[in-house]
Amino acid sequence: MESYIIILLCLAAFAAGFIDAIVGGGGLIQTPIGLILLPNLPVATVIGTLKIPSFSGTSFAAYQYLKKVDMNWKLLLIMMFLAVPSAFLGSTLLTYVSNDFMKPLLLVVLSLLAIYTYAKKNFGQHVERSISATTQILNAIGISIVVGFYDGFIGPGTGSFFVVAFIAIMGFDFLHASANAKMVNLATNFGSICLFILKGKIIWAIAIPMAISNAIGGWIGAKLAINKGNNFIRIFFLIVVIGTLIRFGYDVFYK
Repeated sequence: MESYIIILLCLAAFAAGFIDAIVGGGGLIQTPIGLILLPNLPVATVIGTLKIPSFSGTSFAAYQYLKKVDMNWKLLLIMMFLAVPSAFLGSTLLTYVSNDFMKPLLLVVLSLLAIYTYAKKNFGQHVERSISATTQILNAIGISIVVGFYDGFIGPGTGSFFVVAFIAIMGFDFLHASANAKMVNLATNFGSICLFILKGKIIWAIAIPMAISNAIGGWIGAKLAINKGNNFIRIFFLIVVIGTLIRFGYDVFYK
């Protein structure tokens, strides 16, 4: 493989790690570029290989958040435990069927999400205290299963969906939502990686340099998000959601 391809992939991994650490959605950069630069590889091999840098960047971002943000470990452990098999099942299904039929639905959901986030200025600006512990646990179970399966089956935008779920359903603010999303996203990546390793779909010569680049981007992005706070993350979130819209819009109408 030409060295310039590895360099371009590493640059994409760095940018993906940076964006993903702040509000999720790094796969919007990393996945399309990986598919473009590695056209001769099976799609499942490309996706499987890219899961390694995603896991690496998310790990470094999660470490930064853990040092500064309080975590509800009871909720997180439940969610991470359920997210692993959910993502494994999603990735298993991906090896048998196409996920293109989901994209028109996601286009509508993301459009509504972008409009709502823009119009509701206080969305994700404070922690909502009125949700009971029992309700939070039930909501956490549902989020883990649904978004975990989505990550394994489709992938791009998973971090953003976790952030939205933590804010809209769990009552978190943007900073705590981003922090907790990283931990659960680690579990979904791990579940998918287990499947792709068993299937022999990971090319380590590509995955390792990309993982280093993604980790550096994740470390920088997390520190920036922690320092800048909720309003900065909200703006970044809107940018990522619009980017996701463009990506799925292209897939639906032009691809």
